[in-house]
Formats: sequence, C-alpha cells, structure tokens
Amino acid sequence: MNYRYITIEGNIGAGKTTLATKLAAHFNAKLILEEFADNPFLPKFYEKPQQYAFPLELFFMAERYKQLKDMLQIQDMFSNLVVSDYLFIKSLLFAKINLKEEEYSLYQKLFDIINPQLVQPDLLIFLNAPIPKLQQNIKYRNRSYEQQIADEYLVNVHDMYMQYIRQHPVRTLMVDMTKVDFVKNPGDFDHLLQALDKDYEPGIHYL
Repeated sequence: MNYRYITIEGNIGAGKTTLATKLAAHFNAKLILEEFADNPFLPKFYEKPQQYAFPLELFFMAERYKQLKDMLQIQDMFSNLVVSDYLFIKSLLFAKINLKEEEYSLYQKLFDIINPQLVQPDLLIFLNAPIPKLQQNIKYRNRSYEQQIADEYLVNVHDMYMQYIRQHPVRTLMVDMTKVDFVKNPGDFDHLLQALDKDYEPGIHYL
C-alpha cells in the first residue's frame, strides 16, 4: 500500500472510530483516536451552545494539535502506517458552525498559525451517512450529552465537510454507509482493503 497516513472522517455517529480501530488492527498501524471525552466543555456546550462554543472549540484545537504533533513525531520502528479518526481541519469546520463571526475570526488566525506545522494525511476516507442513520448510531452509543443533537446541526456539519472536500485537493475515498457495514459484513471490509491498494489522484473517488 502506498499510503502512510490515513484519516477517517465523517459526521457525528458515522463510525469513524470503529473503522479507524479496525484498519489499524489489520495493518498493525499506529492508531490516533480523538480524546473528545477529555473536553470538559462538551456537555456544557450541548446545554448552552452560545456560552460555551468558544472554549469548547479552543480546547479541541489545542488537544488535537498536541496529540497529532506528539504522535506523528514518534518514530515507530514496527509500523510504517498511521491511522487517525479525525482531520485537524475539523477544528476550523466546526468552529465555523458554532462560533460567532468575531470569535471565528480570532479562531481562524490561531488555526492558520499552527496548521502548517502538522503533517497532512495521504488519504481521507469519508464515511457518508444519512441523518437517520447518524441519529440511530448516536442513540445506540448512548452518550448522554449527544442525545439531543438536532437533525439541522448534523445537516450543517455534513454540508461543511462536503464544501471543504469539494474545494480542496484532498485525496478522498467516499464511502456510502447505507451500502456497507464494516463490522457485520467482512466482505465490505475486504472491499475497502482492495480499494486501498489503488494509488488515487487528488479528488473524490467512490468505494
């Protein structure tokens, strides 16, 4: 396989962590998982979004930067592949949805300072799932602070990701999650592994 750094992305509840963990186990790769549970502002944000959006996003950006910076600098002699379940750019995308204009302007300045210091992934696997499927997964994993996420918010997140992918030369493998189940159907996972043998050009490709 030609890729050394693969990122799994998608909306809330799309199955990013599940697939990243499965891929890393298959390839004996270094796994980077977002430590969202460490963000003390997350439950507060869902209760009072306007009050806690800025500290929430600032905390996320700082933690993501530190984690990626530390993990990607560590040389692992037993693994040549890194798999993560988030893009650093998601900090900016979610900030654009959640922050007021003046807060977002400041946030973007900070983001633009630190983003160039990070290694960018060779391949983005985007899990594209419809809103009912996302809500079903959110309900199933039963994180209390997520249970009131509105469909409208999930639509905004989806649209923001799509806008970013279409406007930037990201090498993206788009996966329709209504047609696959990487956990229950081994054949779907095998199909993905076969797709990873291809050397994709920048742009959107479909599984």
